[in-house]
Amino acid sequence: MSAMDPTALPPGFADQLADFRTRAADPVTPKVAASTILLRQGSAGVEVFLMRRRTQMAFAGGMVVFPGGGVDPRDTTDVVAWAGPSPEVWAERLGLGVDEARAVVCAAVRETFEESGVLLAGPDDGSVVPATSGPEWAEARRALEAREIAFSELLRERGLVLRTDLLRGWTCWITPEFEPRRYRTFFFVTASPEGQEAAGVSTESDAAAWMAVDDALAAAGETVMVLPPQYCTFLELAQYGTVAQVLAAADRPIPEPVMPGLEPDGSALTLPEHYVRLAAGEH
Repeated sequence: MSAMDPTALPPGFADQLADFRTRAADPVTPKVAASTILLRQGSAGVEVFLMRRRTQMAFAGGMVVFPGGGVDPRDTTDVVAWAGPSPEVWAERLGLGVDEARAVVCAAVRETFEESGVLLAGPDDGSVVPATSGPEWAEARRALEAREIAFSELLRERGLVLRTDLLRGWTCWITPEFEPRRYRTFFFVTASPEGQEAAGVSTESDAAAWMAVDDALAAAGETVMVLPPQYCTFLELAQYGTVAQVLAAADRPIPEPVMPGLEPDGSALTLPEHYVRLAAGEH
């Protein structure tokens, strides 16, 4: 178990807090985002796919994260072939309006493909594309990331159906109020499809690897630099021995969104008791 304290202010947070208090500004409205926790079964238990953001990135530079990013307006407006729970069902599970839920689910699949090359889509509602390596797929990832094409266009040109049934909602985290860049991020879990290889180095990340959840916990705060949402997710995933158990546990509406608060003296973050107990080794 890692000795990382999830309530400690991450690097740079103290300066942001001081600036926020000096300006006495209203909090920035969070942008809606999606992040996908790719899972696979390893010899040491559940493994998770992690990426390290380039240090020059304005948000979470140098931090280890799951694939993810903001909603593209076209995720809301464009029509895609859809398999799995309807947007109405996703709206109930995520606590969103139907259009916003559709956009968040599309963003989760699109960002996962852009950042890892894993594509949760297939020719029909019972299959996924067998492989996403090679120059054609690399160019598709680049064009999506550059917003030269819409995700719906990519799926339509290849005759693919969005496999939303492979996703499960996990949690929602909201960036603290004093941050200058804020996100309302919906985290999903999914089993990485057989045959597809995750490869995460991109314009936003400079390293990527699969890591056993227990190893990620042990390295957190030392060789793996993470923010509270990622660390708390490791704590939760460590309660399960198999990917199937994680997916079964996620088959429900997501819990209330988590927004870390502050101790009155501004010395540390506050988190729900659930995470404090897990960090202390209490189940």
